Amino acid sequence: MHKIIVIIGPTGIGKTKLSLSLAKEFNAEILNADAMQIYKEMNIGTAKIKDTLGIKHHLLSIKSVNDEYSVCDYQKDGRKVLKDLLDQDKNVVIVGGTGLYIKALLYDYRFDLEETKSNYDHLTNEEIMKKIMKKDSSCDIHINNRKRLIRYLQKLDNNISITNNENKLLYDNVYFIGLTTNRDVLYKRINDRVDEMINDGLIDEVANLYNKGIKTNPVKTAIGYKELYKYFNNEISLETAIELIKRNSRRYAKRQYTWINNKMNVKWFNVNLTNFKETIEEVINYIKNNQNWLFF
Repeated sequence: MHKIIVIIGPTGIGKTKLSLSLAKEFNAEILNADAMQIYKEMNIGTAKIKDTLGIKHHLLSIKSVNDEYSVCDYQKDGRKVLKDLLDQDKNVVIVGGTGLYIKALLYDYRFDLEETKSNYDHLTNEEIMKKIMKKDSSCDIHINNRKRLIRYLQKLDNNISITNNENKLLYDNVYFIGLTTNRDVLYKRINDRVDEMINDGLIDEVANLYNKGIKTNPVKTAIGYKELYKYFNNEISLETAIELIKRNSRRYAKRQYTWINNKMNVKWFNVNLTNFKETIEEVINYIKNNQNWLFF
């Protein structure tokens, strides 16, 4: 039976290296779940893989930074890739640090109400609540929580079940593998990774985008790009930009851990950074010894 192996964790901890080893061990193909590695022009700053070792990668460098691409688009494209591979009874390794992409891909995470959201813009919170109470007097959402009120009324108006299915896993034999390490060690790894990116040409990569006048959402939001854009705009010094990249990367890693732990049941592995092969073997043994488990 097929396996879906999900590798998550912060930057610089070894997700890519582990994904290649697991893909080779389980004869799998790899599905990218990093929102910024979707874009062709963003390579160094996203720590995009340089050598795939002949292993097929999906949804990697498929869009230009000028293209619009949302989590909803990723859900559709990712599920198509999964269906094609699982129909061939192939194993899949999903790797990336964008938790929402993974959640949207594997769980009953729905976007079908987005197009009707604007229908309620003209209503006050009180008016929305009044409409809700006419249809469901048991609603206990706080009147100041406009986002939840609108979503609740959308479901009522569209006869969609109120039950939250976002925690319902849609696939069998899913293994959530998380990589972690001591915080001080991780933060040093992140700082070193940023220095490595600078040495590899990150400044030139971002300068190329900046000089082309590209100001789309990916470069305005991605760590490593938004900070250097401020440098090129003469808002901050290069030294400050690099320090901000390091700081923002550390903060993002912290948020990643919190988000993942709240949304998914992950088996965490403490990474042996001096002997990563030991971590790889530990993960492989874990998967082989739990082949009939289903993780929610």
